[in-house]
Amino acid sequence: MTIQRMDNVLIVVEDLDAVVSFFVELGMELEGRAPIEGRWVERVIGLDDVRQEVAMLRTPDGHGRIELAMFHSPKAVGAGPKDAPTNTPGIRRIMFAVDDVEDVVARLRTHGAELVGELAQYEDVYRLCYVRGPEGIVVGLAEQLG
Repeated sequence: MTIQRMDNVLIVVEDLDAVVSFFVELGMELEGRAPIEGRWVERVIGLDDVRQEVAMLRTPDGHGRIELAMFHSPKAVGAGPKDAPTNTPGIRRIMFAVDDVEDVVARLRTHGAELVGELAQYEDVYRLCYVRGPEGIVVGLAEQLG
């Protein structure tokens, strides 16, 4: 076997508190938060003088994780506009299955989230939308129908 599982997705952020709050409101659970530094992390990520704070969040089923990292040193480098369109190369969104998409959107709006397009229905199967949250992070929300 080549891989055992997908362990997590890393998102580098500038405001760790805001992004943690956003994902907790979405329904993820904060597993832990800690400073990370030292030669071992510098060797792994290929940067010198690394000082960062990391938060690990998991989905309620325990199978999906997001790692958030805020770099104190070296400072994070911008890769492009935070509000890049969804057809920009690179990772564009993370999709979550939700029970009530309208309720989730309403709750995320209290954290500054905005719809990217609009809430749409795919046949009689899903109600879907993309939401842009703090730092331009885009999450997809899918409510299965029936």
